Amino acid sequence: MVVGTTSHAGKSLLVTALCRILSRRGWRVTPFKGQNMALNAYVTASGGEIGHAQAVQAWAAGVSPRIEMNPILLKPQGDMMSQVVLKGRAVGKISAADYYEHYFELGWQAIEESLSRLNEEFDLIICEGAGSPAEINLKHRDLTNMRVAKHLNAATVLIVDIDRGGAFAHVVGTLELLDPDERSLIKGIVINKFRGQQSLLDPGITWLEERTGIPVLGVIPWMEQIFPSEDSLDLFDRRPQNLGADITIVVIRLPRISNFTDFDSLEAEATVSLKYLGLRDTLGYPDAVILPGSKTTIADLVAMQKTGMAEAIQNYAAAGGTVLGVCGGFQMMGKMVADPEGIEGQEGRYKGLGLLPLRTIITGQKVARQRLVSSNYPQMGLPITGYEIHQGRTTPVDTEGESKDIAYSSLFDDPNLGVVDTSQSLWGTYLHGLFDNGPWRRTWLNRLRQQRGLKALPTGISNYRDQREAMLDTLANTVEGCLNLAPLLD
Repeated sequence: MVVGTTSHAGKSLLVTALCRILSRRGWRVTPFKGQNMALNAYVTASGGEIGHAQAVQAWAAGVSPRIEMNPILLKPQGDMMSQVVLKGRAVGKISAADYYEHYFELGWQAIEESLSRLNEEFDLIICEGAGSPAEINLKHRDLTNMRVAKHLNAATVLIVDIDRGGAFAHVVGTLELLDPDERSLIKGIVINKFRGQQSLLDPGITWLEERTGIPVLGVIPWMEQIFPSEDSLDLFDRRPQNLGADITIVVIRLPRISNFTDFDSLEAEATVSLKYLGLRDTLGYPDAVILPGSKTTIADLVAMQKTGMAEAIQNYAAAGGTVLGVCGGFQMMGKMVADPEGIEGQEGRYKGLGLLPLRTIITGQKVARQRLVSSNYPQMGLPITGYEIHQGRTTPVDTEGESKDIAYSSLFDDPNLGVVDTSQSLWGTYLHGLFDNGPWRRTWLNRLRQQRGLKALPTGISNYRDQREAMLDTLANTVEGCLNLAPLLD
C-alpha cells in the first residue's frame, strides 16, 4: 500500500511506477484505490466508471482497467454535493455530511468484494491511499487508507513531497498520529520530488531512519509531471508547455472541468503550446479554443456568461476562430441546455453559446460506454476509439419555429456522437479520448497549421497509447533506479 503525508505527495505516480516495475519482473499485478474523489474518469470495457488514474495504473501493470480497481468514485459537482459512482454505476448524488451515513457500510462492502475478486486473480495488489492517513477528524470514516492496509495486512509505503518544504515534519507527524497497529505496517519511507545534490540530503535521511526506525527506501528526483493529477487543482500549477511552438491552443479552465486527460496527447505535441485559461483571463486569438468536459454543464455555462468569457468565445468564433467542445463543452455550444428534473441542481432552461443549432436535455440516465467509430471529418474513414460519459441528449433545433441556421455534418459515422460545421471551424463531440487517436489528431492540427501557412505534419503516426507506454517505461526506469524494494518484497 502507498499512503502519503499530504495530497499531491506522489501516491498515484509511485503506484503507477510500481505496477510497471513489478509486472516487468513477472508478477501479475493490479492497482487498487478503494475510494477516489476525482473528475477525471475512464470507462471500462464493461461500461463502468473508474478514476482515470487507476486506468493508467492498470495499463502500467499490463492489464485491462476494471471496476474492481476503484469501487467507489466520488465526482464533486458543487455546493458540497458529489455524484456517487458505486461499482462503476452512478447511484445518486449526496452531500458530504450525509455521504458516510448512507454509503459507509455499502462502500466498505464494495471494497471488500472488489479486493476479494482481485485477490483471486492477481499475485500482487498495489493499493493507493487518498490525502493523508492521519486526518484525525476523518479517520473513523476513512475508507481509503489504513483501514484497507489493515484489512490486507499490507506492507505500506509512506511517500512525502520534499519540494513543498517541511518533509521531515510531515513524515514524523504522520507517523505520530497513526495508531500503533497502523504504524507497524509502514515498512518504508519514500522522499519524492527532490531537486539538488543528494549528498546534502543524506544527513537528514540518517536522522529520519534513526528517529522513526523505518528505512528510507529511496529518493525520487523531480520529474516533469508525467500524468495529470486526479483533480483540477493541479491545473492552477501547470505552466503552458512548448512556449514558442507553431500553434497555440487554449483550453477553458471551467470551475468543474472534468476529463482534462483528454488533452494529454495534445500537450505532448512538440509543435503545440497548450494553455489552460481561467474564466477571467483574456482569451486573445489563439489558433483554437477547446471547451472541455464539465461535471455541471449548466453551472459552468452560467459562470462563463457572467464573467464575459462566453461573449469572448462567441466573438472569437464569429471572427472565424476554431472552437471544439467535448462532452459538456459540446452541450454548451448549442442554443439551449435544459434540466427539467434538476439533475445538476436548479431545474430550468438556459441559453447556450449558440454556436451550433442544437439543444441538450439533461437526463437521469447516464451514458457510459467505450466506442469504436469511423471519422467523416477532417478525413473520411479514420478508425476512432474513445468513450462516452454524459447525462444528456443532444438533438438538432428544428421545432418551436427555430431553424437550422448553421449548416453542419456528422463528425463520425454515428451522428449522435458529434458534429462539425461546413467551414470546419466549429466542432462538437461526446467522445472522450478523441485526441489520443494519432492520425485524427494530426489531421485536425494540420488544418490549423494550414491557416498559418505552416507545413503539414506527418499523419501516419501511432496512437497516443504507444507514447504513453514509452512514458510508463521511462517513469518505471527512473523510479526503479532510485528505490530499494527489498523491504517490501521480503
